[in-house]
Amino acid sequence: MKMIGLVGGMSWESSAEYYRIINETVRERLGGLHSARIMLYSMEFMEIEKLQRSGKWDEATEGIIEAAKLVERAGAEIVLICSNTGNESADRVGASIGVPLLNIVDVTACEVVSRGIEKVGLIGTRYTMEMEFFRKRLEENHGIRVVVPDEDDRATIHEIIYEELCLGITRDESRRKYLDIIGRLVKRAAEGVILGCTEIKLLIGQGDCDTPLFDTTEIHARAAVDFALGD
Repeated sequence: MKMIGLVGGMSWESSAEYYRIINETVRERLGGLHSARIMLYSMEFMEIEKLQRSGKWDEATEGIIEAAKLVERAGAEIVLICSNTGNESADRVGASIGVPLLNIVDVTACEVVSRGIEKVGLIGTRYTMEMEFFRKRLEENHGIRVVVPDEDDRATIHEIIYEELCLGITRDESRRKYLDIIGRLVKRAAEGVILGCTEIKLLIGQGDCDTPLFDTTEIHARAAVDFALGD
């Protein structure tokens, strides 16, 4: 079994989900007392969030690169950035290390394509919804058309992520707001919706909605197990 390197802490609430999903998936596949070989570097999220909020993306990337190098030196044979927004730096991080970096956009796209879906809604942080790194990669590399919520809905999604989910808070009212936003994306011809923030799974899941949902945390974590087990 190969060692999985996780660059987490963005936020630690979702990093805990990565740890759980990876270990549960290994146990499902191998049985018994098997668990994953994981090296986790947990970043100080406040430092990264301040850089992102002030537009200092290059500085944020440098911090993620250093974390990726640390888990590689500790023996990781594949690296995951446990954050959709953090994957803005994925290409630069991947070019700075000597082991594969598993891009969250690519593995999610593979899942979307495998379901025969051509147009998806994308919800996540304001950065993920408004910057090009996620949408452009889906469209240009995978041929998937993307629709994002309108400005007011983007603000609502972003606020709930940072003021509630990253703090471990889940509210029924916020769940209803997210489901209403998903409904509006479906009205704009979205055939499925990508949960493009690793904390969103804490609030909503497929059981809450008839529309196909693509949980990036679950997809990313399970893809890491595929690699670790040689699948």
